[in-house]
Amino acid sequence: MLKTVSNRVPSAESRYSPEEWAIRVDLAAAYRLVALFKWDDLVFTHITARVPGPEHHFLINPYGMMFDEITASSLVKIDMQGNKVDDSPWPINPAGFTIHSAIHGAREDIQCVLHTHTLNGVAVSAQKGGVLPISQQSIFVLSSLAYHDYEGVALRADEKPRLVADLGHKTYLMLRNHGLLTVGRSVPAAFAAMYVFETVCTIQVRAQAGGGELIPVNQAIIDTANEQQREATKSMGPGDLIWPGLLRRLDRVDPSFRE
Repeated sequence: MLKTVSNRVPSAESRYSPEEWAIRVDLAAAYRLVALFKWDDLVFTHITARVPGPEHHFLINPYGMMFDEITASSLVKIDMQGNKVDDSPWPINPAGFTIHSAIHGAREDIQCVLHTHTLNGVAVSAQKGGVLPISQQSIFVLSSLAYHDYEGVALRADEKPRLVADLGHKTYLMLRNHGLLTVGRSVPAAFAAMYVFETVCTIQVRAQAGGGELIPVNQAIIDTANEQQREATKSMGPGDLIWPGLLRRLDRVDPSFRE
């Protein structure tokens, strides 16, 4: 039985470099936003961010803490073997470690990995056809989407090579019968990608529930999705464009994620 641990963690900003602290604040904000948008599955999903430096450490949630309680100081720093680097009374999610260590170990180009078990995401992941080209939002997902077949709860190290191979260099990964995963060069980029991914799945489930014939988007339009995104976001990328506003929203709700 997991013993009760207080969720109050004193601010530890002075212990970290400015670069690491900035990532901690962004990652804590991502956890709070996942809770705010109701994408959390109690404590059973996970977001990680790579810490700058040659050690290949990354940050993960304290397992058992609700996402709307997580702060920059409470995040747990671990190495690629799942060992805690900093003192923390909290354990880490073993499935979270398996998935995220595999991706962080293989993708030097990304800083953040975000995984969810939303109702709409899991619903579409259970559909043989996967993501359908039926919305404007879907063109961005389909331009960089991969699939990984379900192998049970992600606890076995031997699944890692298959997970990495299926993801390749894509941004969006649909875990069949399981949920959604996005990667990004920053926490804001991974979060923005998940917002689009979740929106695509929600639209698809609702469109299918309507019972009418669905109109597919032409493949030629999907092929130019990245170019369209660059133009629509003035080359900033959706993550950098929306992140300051999302942080302002969190500050109005509860700024303690910065502690």
